[in-house]
Amino acid sequence: MSDDTIRLVTVGRILRRRWRILAILAVVGALVGYGTSLLFPPRYTASASVLLPGAWQERELLTQAEIATSSAVADRAAATLGWTGVSGAELRDRVSAKAADGNIIKISGTADTPERAQRLSDQMARQFVAFAARMTGDNTESDAATGPGALRRKVEETNLRITDLANVADPGRTVESVQARTELEKLRTALQEAMKKLDQADPAAGKAGMVVMGPAARPTGEAPPTRTQLIGAGALVFFLLAVIGHLAAARVNRRLRTEPEIAAALGSVLLGSVDVPGERPVHRPEGRGPRARIRRLLGVDTRWDIPAPRMSGDEAGRRIRYRRVCARLRDRLPAPRRLLVVVPDGDEIARRAAGQLVAEAKSGPLLRVVDVSVSRPMVPDRDTESGALVVLSAGSWTAEELGGIAEACADAGHEVVGTVVAGTVRARPTRTAGRPPDNATPALAVRGHARGGSV
Repeated sequence: MSDDTIRLVTVGRILRRRWRILAILAVVGALVGYGTSLLFPPRYTASASVLLPGAWQERELLTQAEIATSSAVADRAAATLGWTGVSGAELRDRVSAKAADGNIIKISGTADTPERAQRLSDQMARQFVAFAARMTGDNTESDAATGPGALRRKVEETNLRITDLANVADPGRTVESVQARTELEKLRTALQEAMKKLDQADPAAGKAGMVVMGPAARPTGEAPPTRTQLIGAGALVFFLLAVIGHLAAARVNRRLRTEPEIAAALGSVLLGSVDVPGERPVHRPEGRGPRARIRRLLGVDTRWDIPAPRMSGDEAGRRIRYRRVCARLRDRLPAPRRLLVVVPDGDEIARRAAGQLVAEAKSGPLLRVVDVSVSRPMVPDRDTESGALVVLSAGSWTAEELGGIAEACADAGHEVVGTVVAGTVRARPTRTAGRPPDNATPALAVRGHARGGSV
């Protein structure tokens, strides 16, 4: 698994075999999302639209959107609203503006109630229009005092003076009077053209008169993220983190899975692989504590990263595999002798395979099964047995753990004469009549728990 590409079948296996823990973590994530929603009160958002008449470029609209949320507009809106403890700087954090199609600036305000959100957006829109009008000089007094308005007034006075001078001149009687009237008309035309160009060049000429397009609609729902969204997001995040955690753990898993790797870690020869019919695991007495019950409740007491067991043949075919292993074991021994069958403690598959192997070893050698703790391996000293046969399942132990078992065998004076790898298979639904079940442990398979000396 650590070197394989993560595929959908792997994710599907996680969902099938770890659905309990995934469901519990999703519920925990939903509770975390609910608790987060309690820390943040509900928010409501209302929007008001301001129409900008005339021709506007995109960059100019973006500038107007920035002006709509500026501190100058927000300070005036805060002073008008008069909310206790709410300043213009705080209002700027609650409002936003963006340029929409059709020369429209959409101003949105967020507050803790629908009424306050509506008032905030309406007031920001009004203050923006008023501020824009002052910036463009869109009022009669400023036009009359300075700027383009004063210039237009001067031009009108000049036109009236030109008319008076044209009337005073002697029309058509002398050449000088005709030339004077001509020059005055040229001056009038030049002034009119200059004013026309001035109006075209003035950006405020066709861009004044912003209009608020009605009051903001009162919001009927909360602004995102809502409580439902936070609960759903929490459940989804915890679920995904759990799946990713399973995949990450599988990627860094160092348990040996192939038979050559297992034999190399033990420093012995692989004698073969045997099949054990898969069945519901039997809970051992040492696995009945509170922690074990919690693991069974969560569904984490079984491995998920092991492929589904393949369909097995009949019982006769499985027994042939055991007999071949026994035959290879006899060929490796120079003389008949007793051997220890070393099984890692907690490996139920290997324990059942060792019991079946003892049952099939009728013509020798004599075998005795012992459980060896992987954390602190201890093998019985050499007495009547002279050698060890290690039986274990694939994908359950690391190279360091298997190396510790091999060292424990060497310290006790036992040579590891071979290794047998056990795997689970799906048994056929029918069974031959009169034949004992595969997991039946015969009387010859005497198990001893190796914890501190000979058994």
